[in-house]
Amino acid sequence: MSRPYRRRGFFDIFDEIDRMMEEMMRELMRGLEEGREEKRFRRGPFFYGMKITIGPDGVPRVERFGNLGMKEGRPLIREEIEPLVEVIERGDEVVVVADIPGVSKEDIDVEVKDREVIIRAQAEERKYYRRVELPSDVDPKSARATYKNGVLEVRIKRKEGERGHKVSVE
Repeated sequence: MSRPYRRRGFFDIFDEIDRMMEEMMRELMRGLEEGREEKRFRRGPFFYGMKITIGPDGVPRVERFGNLGMKEGRPLIREEIEPLVEVIERGDEVVVVADIPGVSKEDIDVEVKDREVIIRAQAEERKYYRRVELPSDVDPKSARATYKNGVLEVRIKRKEGERGHKVSVE
């Protein structure tokens, strides 16, 4: 006898996330053990997290960040950390906030294009890289960036039709 169809509830997404995290940790631990055995184990830090938001359409969105990932079913440890990023639309501007502790403002490179922001930072022991898609076209020349207490904030006016532009961090 077949089971009746059960409609997924809103909170079922958390069960799915929990299952994904457990699977990721099993694969990571297996890969680390194999790496130790083969003497190719890279020392940390290892950084991984998830941000869960509900989109305007009511659909939950899961965004991963950190330097751990999966490639071909195996754990992948990247040199660069993907920082946690928040994109906020306020009136006629788009604000991108990134958490990049452990670097100075001179170590940060921000590039703004039509619908994306590219953040690179490299200090002696830390490297960050993140490509952020923007919700609307922006004027790259209007971009202003500030960095304080490990938090980078990039403010960009909305406008269509402009090309990439380098931004100095204040």
